[in-house]
Amino acid sequence: MSLSLDIEKRLGDFRLQVQLKTGDGVLALLGASGCGKTMTLKCIAGIERPDRGRIVVDDQVLFDFEKHIDLTPQRRRTGLLFQNYALFPHMTVEQNILCGTRRDDAGNGRARAEAIMERFGIASLRRHYPHQLSGGQQQRVALGRILVSAPDILLLDEPFSALDNHLRFQLEQEVRHILRDFHKTVILVSHDREEVFRLSDEIAVMNDGRVEVCGPKAAVFADPKTKAAAVLTGCRNISPLQKLDEHTVLATDWGLTLHTARPVGDAAYVGLPMGDLRPGEGENSFRLNVGEILENPFSQVVALRTPGREALLWEVDRDRWRALAAPALQVQLPPEKLLLLKA
Repeated sequence: MSLSLDIEKRLGDFRLQVQLKTGDGVLALLGASGCGKTMTLKCIAGIERPDRGRIVVDDQVLFDFEKHIDLTPQRRRTGLLFQNYALFPHMTVEQNILCGTRRDDAGNGRARAEAIMERFGIASLRRHYPHQLSGGQQQRVALGRILVSAPDILLLDEPFSALDNHLRFQLEQEVRHILRDFHKTVILVSHDREEVFRLSDEIAVMNDGRVEVCGPKAAVFADPKTKAAAVLTGCRNISPLQKLDEHTVLATDWGLTLHTARPVGDAAYVGLPMGDLRPGEGENSFRLNVGEILENPFSQVVALRTPGREALLWEVDRDRWRALAAPALQVQLPPEKLLLLKA
């Protein structure tokens, strides 16, 4: 399956403008709350109508403003999993799943429902009602109701947000196997970068209603290209830059002159992931005083005072920090690890 999306929609002062193309596999929409991720899913599913644009799955046009095509949600064969699962409270597990079957496929749908309940480990709960289920069991039922309809596209809107951390990680493993077996297009909405990295093949970073960066997940994390995308992918060290030449910048917040491996071009910011700062000599090496130290369960975040107004943050293994701990350290900002970011 392939999805081609080019839509616009206004909601008061907010403007959604999304262009995307993807094929089989998991594409994650990563962004902060209110950036338009969920609205994008609703437009694909047919719950919301774009003001203009086009949505195509393979060769089937789901929406075309110019040609006045707007298929109903039932005809789009998309499966949307809501954050709150939206189970019918007066229906049993079995009834909730069966209501996802299409009218023209009732016989096969019942067989699929049985197989799904067995696979998800909820067959013994078939006569239970939603209020009798745990959060994880409710999620399995909601996902089963979607899959029983044999959708062409699976749309997951923050599927783990209602779960506690332990259950969230456990169910994430189960969902990953389901997604790998789906063999069609999956769009996953999340604001959790670690969850996105584990589950997706590609990432589209959204900011203020637009897709800023899109590509294979490893490439997006390695080179997020914009300041907003860098923040969303976890970069904590970001400074405005003053371009001195094509391979030299002044990081104004840090008061450090840095050489870059890549041409500066029209970049407005320079960034460095916390784990990419190194102790030792080399190009872009400075002696910095140690400030506040923040403890994580398995690492330390060390704030290194710079000549500027902002510290550099370095995440280091706790055992390694014990061996290196000192009032001041010689550290290097490797040129090849510096991120050059547009505004």
